[in-house]
Amino acid sequence: MIEKLLPPSVAVAETYGDPPHAPLLRGEPEVVSGAVEGRRREFATVRWCARRALADLGVGPVAILPGERGSPVWPEGIVGSMTHCEGYRGAAVGRAPGVLALGIDAEPHLPLPQGVLPIVALPAEQLRIADMGRIDPEVCWDRLLFSMKECVYKAWFPLTRRWLGFEQADITIDIDGTFSARLLAADPAVPSDGFSGRWLVEDGLVVTALAVAAERH
Repeated sequence: MIEKLLPPSVAVAETYGDPPHAPLLRGEPEVVSGAVEGRRREFATVRWCARRALADLGVGPVAILPGERGSPVWPEGIVGSMTHCEGYRGAAVGRAPGVLALGIDAEPHLPLPQGVLPIVALPAEQLRIADMGRIDPEVCWDRLLFSMKECVYKAWFPLTRRWLGFEQADITIDIDGTFSARLLAADPAVPSDGFSGRWLVEDGLVVTALAVAAERH
């Protein structure tokens, strides 16, 4: 599914279930040693997806450990992003410097819990998604916006090593399956015109993805 949203230079692997014996490599078991079984399964499966995607780039099996703020530590010369939610795990990887950063996110296609939207959305964004709801009431636009914010952060942080709050990305969603993010926190490591990406609602999921290409920087 996510491969529909990313350029051919990006390798993607995904699954809708947890394989029974997804292996963990050196250092990974310690990360989830105190976690509940469900957390251990999703941790193992999303890394199983990442290693399959890396194999498509010719990169052998490697441990993928969480680094600063939980951001995955990828092999030298690789950029990537991972996501997991109920019933879905996925990973996308690309080679630097052609691809500078990746962000992917998947969420259940359900409305956000009550009270969450004002926390994650700027007033202008709330007005825009209300308009989108009148155009297509079948889409959970609030959840889609939340996924885009997550997607943007996953691309932003590896480039800048800085936190980006929900209120620091102003997102415009287009009905054609694209979106743009105007970043309200300037940083020389990111494109001055912000990020752009694509979105999809399919199989009960909301999926968003963006790739920052070197020629845009």
